[in-house]
Amino acid sequence: MEFSIIIPTLNEQILLPNLLEDLEKQTLREFEIIVADAGSKDQTVEIARSAGARVISGGSPAVGRNNGARQANGPFLIFLDADTRIAPTFLAEVHTELENRFLDLATCEIIPLSDSTLDGVLHDFSNLAIKLGQFTDAHAPGFCIIISNRLFQRIGGFNENLKLAEDHDLVKRASQFRPLRVLNSAQVQVSVRRLEKEGRIKLISKYVAVELYRVLLGEITTDIFKYEFGNFTQEEQTRLDAKVQESQKLAQGIRREYARLVKLSGGNLSTIPAEALDLLRAQFDKLKELIRAIIKMIRSE
Repeated sequence: MEFSIIIPTLNEQILLPNLLEDLEKQTLREFEIIVADAGSKDQTVEIARSAGARVISGGSPAVGRNNGARQANGPFLIFLDADTRIAPTFLAEVHTELENRFLDLATCEIIPLSDSTLDGVLHDFSNLAIKLGQFTDAHAPGFCIIISNRLFQRIGGFNENLKLAEDHDLVKRASQFRPLRVLNSAQVQVSVRRLEKEGRIKLISKYVAVELYRVLLGEITTDIFKYEFGNFTQEEQTRLDAKVQESQKLAQGIRREYARLVKLSGGNLSTIPAEALDLLRAQFDKLKELIRAIIKMIRSE
């Protein structure tokens, strides 16, 4: 048994079968599936069991993930969400990189299941933030956290008292013992249903606010983020589109430069010159300013 794959669920009968089908197609077969269900009223539990998953009691994402980890038999835990998709070689690629790079804590690039240009920009922004942050401010999304069971137990798992960013908090605490690294080969495809439900700019505004709150005031234990946004005129939409295109171009440039540095380093990120990383961070700061400008253009309070 190499991996314990833990999936928190609540009424996921539509999307969960896709992930379970992806897992069935994995070239590496040494894994178990644990579904931590929070009381689904649909066919989620039946679907999970029919695919050979072990179903246990869940709750909030933190509670479900912790409950799953308590039942896990594998030396490594992989936390995925029910609306993610993975390639048939995902587990094999994860295993190879963990072994070759001696990793106990990892995440991977996220690819949106969408053709939207804005969705691409938002996910590029997230990927770049995680890649640059792995050196100074480790964080990773809860739908793709890979951590050794021993490290997870050492830090006490997810903090179930947090209302938001419990995934970033876990990685931050874990990185005090072992460094977070972004895998070079494996990727996770993610649904954009949350973007569609909450609104793309609304959601990224919330994420920016969450990060600022965490940096300045600490972890989030109450429900504090509520925004209202207005509609756009044609002129406003044109300006917004221009900013989005500019952001996309800058993000793509940063990604290319990061990939070049990784290739030159032979995968040993510690050998990347500090000056090169500083230049990347400066470009990323420009990208953050563009994102803030987009938010400022359309936020209505």
